[in-house]
Amino acid sequence: MLIAIVTISDRASRGQYEDVSGPAIETWLREVIVTPFEIVRQIVPDGVVPVRDVLLALCDEQHADLILTTGGTGPAPRDQTPEAMREVVTSELPGFGEQLRRASLEQTPTAILSRQMAGTRGTSLIINLPGKPVSIRFSLDAVFAAVPYCLDLIGAGRIETDPARVKTFRPASS
Repeated sequence: MLIAIVTISDRASRGQYEDVSGPAIETWLREVIVTPFEIVRQIVPDGVVPVRDVLLALCDEQHADLILTTGGTGPAPRDQTPEAMREVVTSELPGFGEQLRRASLEQTPTAILSRQMAGTRGTSLIINLPGKPVSIRFSLDAVFAAVPYCLDLIGAGRIETDPARVKTFRPASS
């Protein structure tokens, strides 16, 4: 199981800002997932081309099972993660974005500005997360129960979670 974490930030990619979002995602994953997995982390600048290119490489060359991005989903001119995603994914999964916004609205009224989304490319699932560590934890708690089954459905690696943290949902076999 290969999980990629991509921090999307002009400042962090230039070394002007310490990436705190990528490590927050990794910490959450290590608290929740109980099956073995490997993590690769990358930091790229904002913009369609750098985000698209790293996502394509992670899907098509490194065959990452799960890719979690952080940053670039707001309305600012440089926030172009959703535009890059649309150039990469072959199937959008709008329920993830809807649930991420719904859960985030419980924290802040500005969550309505988020353009988070998720989708698949081959056997990779890509989910866009917010950029703040507190919001990342809240967002992952809101959607991760569906992630293992989604990975099963697309032929990605299998993951199991600690049910005390996140109770994975998989329908009963017929």
